[in-house]
Amino acid sequence: MFLGEYKHSIDEKSRLAIPSKFRSSLKGGVVITKGLDSCLFLHPMSEWKKWADELSKLPVSKSDSRAIKRHMFGEAIDAKLDKQGRVVLPDRLKKFANIKNNAVLLGLYNRLEIWDEKTWEKYKLKTEKQSTEIAERMSDLGI
Repeated sequence: MFLGEYKHSIDEKSRLAIPSKFRSSLKGGVVITKGLDSCLFLHPMSEWKKWADELSKLPVSKSDSRAIKRHMFGEAIDAKLDKQGRVVLPDRLKKFANIKNNAVLLGLYNRLEIWDEKTWEKYKLKTEKQSTEIAERMSDLGI
């Protein structure tokens, strides 16, 4: 289970250190892809397979299904952590998420999100101000 917020810098070789407490869960490899809200998703390989199976069931006849599949699969990469627990972020994914030198990793139960630090701070401030309204809408989702 991934929980918490962690700030790390990106080195000159585009490597991002993964928090040590998560590394054992990622030994089987990871998939990094475009996420939503201008961040990247990092899935352990086992969780990616579940997510990919669900996405692959979406009907190809629907344009939104095709669009989300292209978004998630089109530029996804599979990767392994190096001996120091780092993963390389390709330039095209860094550009998508506007990640420059400093990143924030967020633990979201079964995946990590990777954010540009400034983008995350703006997003977090905005959603914290709306937290009551967001919580009220959760009943529409059955929560």
